[in-house]
Amino acid sequence: MTPAETRILDATKACFERWGIAKVSIDDIAAEAGVSRATLYRMFPGGKDVVFEALRVRDLEEFFAELEKGVGGAADLEDLIVRAVVVATRELRSDDHLAIMLASEPGDALSQLTVQGLPRIIRMASMSFAPLVEPYLGRKSAARLVELLARLVISYFLAPSDLVDLADAQSARRFVRAHVLPAFQIVPSDQTLQLVVANTSGVPQ
Repeated sequence: MTPAETRILDATKACFERWGIAKVSIDDIAAEAGVSRATLYRMFPGGKDVVFEALRVRDLEEFFAELEKGVGGAADLEDLIVRAVVVATRELRSDDHLAIMLASEPGDALSQLTVQGLPRIIRMASMSFAPLVEPYLGRKSAARLVELLARLVISYFLAPSDLVDLADAQSARRFVRAHVLPAFQIVPSDQTLQLVVANTSGVPQ
């Protein structure tokens, strides 16, 4: 991406944050970026929709880059899953612009995310996060797990729960142990440790 294209996307983000997605025009973006309409259309043929899509893609790429950083150093698969859920939820909550790009305007959030946005998120999650899971589960199961996690995080982001807070590590771990690990026959970390201790002590399983 060229510096000029980056400047236009940054300007688009600033306009979104200022006025909301529905009210932003090409003229607003061009003025914020300090370029002419002709220049903007030359770089992003198709105008507003193309600029919006380019910004969505960039935001998702940055989101998954942060996610990869956040799960670095995970001790095992359970830890990897919990970290991913917590980091993803915190990123969504803390970045107003990212949330706006995913959810669109109030009232359109669910349809935007489930009909258009969610398949894109799942595809990018599969490219970014699934390779980290594959050493534990294999390719097919890793893909299933990543899709499940993406749907869970988005669901709880759009409709927060009073019972589960996926941005809290302890709450997320309880949720993962109760609902995610059993679906993939993953043994929780502390139970694995207990099995190892039992085996080395000669205790029959």
